[in-house]
Amino acid sequence: MSLSAEVAARFEEMADLLEARGVEYKPRSYRRAAENVREHPTPVEDLVAEGVEAVERIDGVGEALAEKVVEYAETGDIEELAELRADLPVDMAALTSVEGVGPKTVGALYEALGVTTLDELEAAAEAGEIREVSGFGAKTEANIRENVPFARQAQKRERLGDARPVAEAIRDRLRGADPVERAELAGSLRRWRETIGDVDVLVASEDAPAAVDAFLDWDAVDDVIESGTTKASVRARGLRVDCRVVVPDEFGAALQYFTGSKDHNVHLRNIAIERDLKMNEYGVFDVSEAHRDADGRTASGAGADGDDQRAGRRVGGATEAEMYDALGLSLVPPELREDRGEIEAARAGRLPTLLAPGDLRGDLHVHTDWSDGTESVEAMIAAAAERGDDYVAITDHATGPGMVGGVGLNDDDLREQMAAVADAAGDATADIEVFHGVEANVDADGNLSVGDDVLADLDLVIASPHSALGQDRETATDRLVAAVEHPETDILGHPTGRRINDRPGLDPDLDRLATAAADANTALEVNANPHRLDLNDAGVRTAIEAGAPIAVDTDAHGVNEFDLRRYGVHTARRGWAETDDVVNSRPVASLSTFLA
Repeated sequence: MSLSAEVAARFEEMADLLEARGVEYKPRSYRRAAENVREHPTPVEDLVAEGVEAVERIDGVGEALAEKVVEYAETGDIEELAELRADLPVDMAALTSVEGVGPKTVGALYEALGVTTLDELEAAAEAGEIREVSGFGAKTEANIRENVPFARQAQKRERLGDARPVAEAIRDRLRGADPVERAELAGSLRRWRETIGDVDVLVASEDAPAAVDAFLDWDAVDDVIESGTTKASVRARGLRVDCRVVVPDEFGAALQYFTGSKDHNVHLRNIAIERDLKMNEYGVFDVSEAHRDADGRTASGAGADGDDQRAGRRVGGATEAEMYDALGLSLVPPELREDRGEIEAARAGRLPTLLAPGDLRGDLHVHTDWSDGTESVEAMIAAAAERGDDYVAITDHATGPGMVGGVGLNDDDLREQMAAVADAAGDATADIEVFHGVEANVDADGNLSVGDDVLADLDLVIASPHSALGQDRETATDRLVAAVEHPETDILGHPTGRRINDRPGLDPDLDRLATAAADANTALEVNANPHRLDLNDAGVRTAIEAGAPIAVDTDAHGVNEFDLRRYGVHTARRGWAETDDVVNSRPVASLSTFLA
């Protein structure tokens, strides 16, 4: 986690603690400051180096908050935050991870029942104590009891978007170390799974102890869990990071092995056995009778019992491609290695040509300060153009179910914005096509929150569920099918409404939804925000198999969030998406035809 992200997280915690104590206004200021710190293009450490006045250049960060930023950067703590924690000694992050439990609920249950942890919350719900607290009831208590297991499970794994930047920082640092020849991420991070357990880093070096020392010499290390001559594990920025060092000639074998998944590797090993081969983290070895001597010993001199993992004639291992080629397989992209048919496809030469990050030509889901974004229409258009995009769609929130605090635009606002977007597009200095759309809300019955006459005049309509996310499967499916079948809907935005590790969202019949989307020629979105990744990989594959188009969008609320695109691309790749499956990989003329 970068220093900017750490400061933002501390400000958000302060906001929660203040809100839990009933303080008004200040929580909103802290949350706004947190968002702007996280999104500011200049890293906090660079601003701190210039002084408090430089930190104040961040929108919403006045002198008092700037001093707290400097305090945290210099000491690793904020005195006021420590006082708030002492006054309200609760595990705020764990408690508020339970859907329906906000800071005010945490404060009330602490005062009434002394609840400080997830276990204590569950115990209070099981004992029927919560319903007795003023302002609560049996229904609230039941909801808490039902949602605690999901929250507990969510605590065990980190979101991809939280872990990946930390992992890339240590990987890149290792790549610059003298004893290191190569360094790559492995495990579920390399497969781009939506959540991960630990961070795995693989290093190639002829001097393993020196490479381990380079790994341990990292200022982000909070605690050394274990260390040896070829591997070490540390706790850094809230994550366990495991580093393993191998000799360069075995790097490909180790990278394949430690990337996984377990099911994928087991399947490969079984194929190897069928071919009189042995496959492991050191390479692929021919252990057939042709490579044994009269005493039953292998060419390498190892015993016939196979206790030597390098026994046999090595036929591959320097690269991953060698590992797969030795088994008669095409190289399988890391995102597909889940034993979901990819090995059969590799054997038959039918692996998909996956969507690549550079294939996307624009973003079709972008917010501005007309709703809850942080930047102007002009700024978001300019940022998209600077990235080299061919087009961008401005799609602010409409009013409707799930929108709070006056965030959304009504029909009159949208008509006013049409002119503003057209003016901004005309004034843009770069050659970029600008579409004007809306993110309309899908109500509990599948209706859209914008008038049909306004929808008809917009270039693009995203229909997204933001409320009633606890519906049963049949009701949820009926609702979403109705939304994709609306004649003006172009994209179903974040179809389940889930937020990873926060709420499960809807659980629709994806086969039925995908079929309806294919019939209506409505795209299903892969929302690239790492808190969403919705559709997920399984949903993407279901959609593609049904013939439904896909849109990979960032849902950007600020210019920096355009950088989240890669998370959506890799999620789509995990769902076997090819370029032709994705509407915003099309040239502008083809996209315009789709939208029309």
